[in-house]
Amino acid sequence: MNIIESVKRLKLHEIILWLVSMAIIGISQMVFHVDGYLALVASLVGVTALVFIAKGDVLGQVLTFLFSVLYAIVSYRYRYWGEIATYLGMTAPIAFFSVITWIRNPYQKGEVRVRHTTPKMWGILLSLSLVVTGIFYLILRWLKTPNLAVSTISVTTSFMAASLSMLRSSYYALFYAANDLVLIILWAFASMEDITFLPMLLCFSCFFVSDIYGFINWQKMKKSQAVNTSVIDEI
Repeated sequence: MNIIESVKRLKLHEIILWLVSMAIIGISQMVFHVDGYLALVASLVGVTALVFIAKGDVLGQVLTFLFSVLYAIVSYRYRYWGEIATYLGMTAPIAFFSVITWIRNPYQKGEVRVRHTTPKMWGILLSLSLVVTGIFYLILRWLKTPNLAVSTISVTTSFMAASLSMLRSSYYALFYAANDLVLIILWAFASMEDITFLPMLLCFSCFFVSDIYGFINWQKMKKSQAVNTSVIDEI
């Protein structure tokens, strides 16, 4: 993994998406005189991670692990126990294993090999998501988590997204986009009470755009790889 080479592989529109997202978050910090620097750093790391994940670059998974830790710390300030548990107990570990699986399954330089998700795997993932959601719901209710319903839905979408990302499926991006919408609502509530959380709201708004692009780009990657390889990689 070479960071400089990863940046060089970005296309012009991807660089624009990256810089615009970072500018939106950074400018909001100055305009509202926000003192939430950790939230800002977490947002910038997260936005950067998604740009490289959309490229199928393993650097994105490394940054996702870092973002998960930073985001959990920010969530602690607002007592969003569900986000802390989700990102430290699920997203971060899955991102760690994703680094390993992506490195072991390269398609070409800087691009992971996309896998085709089978109905059987969908059934397994959906069943596991119901179990995980049920367990987290009981834990979050016991912890008296604010906005319990929203936090619980976030667990489901995060689990599906992180799992599909580790499995190298293009559909990871759709579930992350759904999760972004959930978190936009969650942090909108927080921002109404404390303006220092505004960067997180803008962060997930930018995440949503990046994830939609990620799905489009992964679909292109899947088609391109299918044309140039004789073996279909399925799960």
